[in-house]
Amino acid sequence: MKVDNNFPLSILKNGVAQIGMLVKDLDATVEKYWKVFGIGPWHFYTYKKPMVKEMTYYGKPANYSMRLALSYFGPMRIELIEPGEGESVYHDFVKEHGYGLHHLGLLTDNITESLVEAEAAGFKMIMDGAGFGLGGDGHYAYLDTEKEIGITLELIERPKDRLKPEKIYPPEDELPS
Repeated sequence: MKVDNNFPLSILKNGVAQIGMLVKDLDATVEKYWKVFGIGPWHFYTYKKPMVKEMTYYGKPANYSMRLALSYFGPMRIELIEPGEGESVYHDFVKEHGYGLHHLGLLTDNITESLVEAEAAGFKMIMDGAGFGLGGDGHYAYLDTEKEIGITLELIERPKDRLKPEKIYPPEDELPS
């Protein structure tokens, strides 16, 4: 696929769907977001093998982990990530910048095509994970865009059906009626 640099990448056509932040303590951060800003409920997941079937880091098979919590702030999804074990772009970022805003997530219906387009535009995939949905679908891929635009972009092909969260915070009985 040849990319015409006079036109925006089609991966940008739907705008930003997610803001991803790296945090030191996921539980404490989620509690603060809920109690101070009223953002929630939060759905918690631990992404690691075997839940995430395939993982790469700089083009090589990888085995990393992360705990994350997802919620919405209006129509924008917020993803808080606590880095776990193994080499990852999360640890790289924390080492270089500390905790904070890490990526902007872009939804795609076909991550394979989106990765081809990104590569043609000069943006290499630096880490990905696939197969975390109930049906073995779902794929995320981080692009090496920080030097060019000041932040990492993540391509997200959401799974058709998600696994049940490990927990939800706050509990239903603490939600306003």
